Amino acid sequence: MDGQTWIETTRTAYDLVAADYAETLRDRLAGDPLERAMLGAFAELVPAGTGLPVADLGCGPGRITGHLHALGLPVFGIDLSPQMVAVARRTYPDLRFEEGSLLALDLPGASLAGATAWFSIIHAPTEQLPVICAELHRVLAPGAPLALAFQIGDEDLVHRDHAYGHDLSIYLYRRSPDLVARLLREAGLDLVARMRRETPDPDLPPAMYLIARRPAGHEVNTSYPKTES
Repeated sequence: MDGQTWIETTRTAYDLVAADYAETLRDRLAGDPLERAMLGAFAELVPAGTGLPVADLGCGPGRITGHLHALGLPVFGIDLSPQMVAVARRTYPDLRFEEGSLLALDLPGASLAGATAWFSIIHAPTEQLPVICAELHRVLAPGAPLALAFQIGDEDLVHRDHAYGHDLSIYLYRRSPDLVARLLREAGLDLVARMRRETPDPDLPPAMYLIARRPAGHEVNTSYPKTES
């Protein structure tokens, strides 16, 4: 599947399910201490005093964005789906949400104090992952952390034709943690932590949570507009 095809397929599917997706996942984080722990660790790793924002990439309806804001981070969200962005703006009117793609973020280099991609790389074909990792490295400031979450597998491709009460067509990949970690390192990021999350449901794969960081030691780009939050 080429870059443009998976983007269009993913955007169409999430536009269709946006409202029901948001309602289904609305309270999930509140009942998930392990995800909150990883996000809390990420938040503590974000360098203080840079004046740079944090981006929630693939933010969907903004639930992770809102949580990071509650933790005190100057965060905004970016998502591929216009309908997801619309839901996020309605739910969190005081936060900023934009449309965008992980393949080409409309952000200056070294302009983020941190970034999350919470189950955001699951739809990208494997051959697109090096491009995404390079883009993540580009937008992170030196010393800035990155938090990733995805389902574990051996690059297994799964097709879904029904989700969140809707008939649709969407593809997702269950990723190899070792592959993702290697691609992050090859893009210039250092791996900080990883957590494997088991699941009691035999039909669902375990999840992997990774925290990486762009090495410090270079000039931080402070020309990016400071957020107000």
